[in-house]
Amino acid sequence: MSDYTYSSSSSDVDLAAFDDEFETLPEEPEAGEIPDGKYQARIENLEITRSKTSGNPMLKWKLRIIAPQCAGRILWRNSVLRNDPESLRWIKKDLATAGLRVTRLSELPAHVEHVIGRFVEIAKATRGEYESIYLNRLIELDATTGQDATAGDELPF
Repeated sequence: MSDYTYSSSSSDVDLAAFDDEFETLPEEPEAGEIPDGKYQARIENLEITRSKTSGNPMLKWKLRIIAPQCAGRILWRNSVLRNDPESLRWIKKDLATAGLRVTRLSELPAHVEHVIGRFVEIAKATRGEYESIYLNRLIELDATTGQDATAGDELPF
């Protein structure tokens, strides 16, 4: 037996005024492409895996947008590790931006879970057929107000 109950005693509420608009709406949000711009996102996952094309180690970031538009949509940032200073510099910057500082990259697997659930400002930029996702900054929330403690922007939750 269910703990939930349903009551149909709300017959005094007339929903007919919403019928025309409701009928024309699609059942699921439109997928479409996420436009270029800045977004606030939650880090849902950070996986250490291998690139399918090169076989090189790769960090795969799963970022769920929470604001200002496209809320609920997901963007992915893949960072392939190469043994060159420029590649490693980007990896180190991304980890620091997400609030994770490790001395040695080999320490990362033991600390990946520390970034899950954190909020970041990201930017999406498209050049030709290529799409890039950048981690701009960590969003630290004030525990009492729910606002971004670094910028004063209120987040929608």
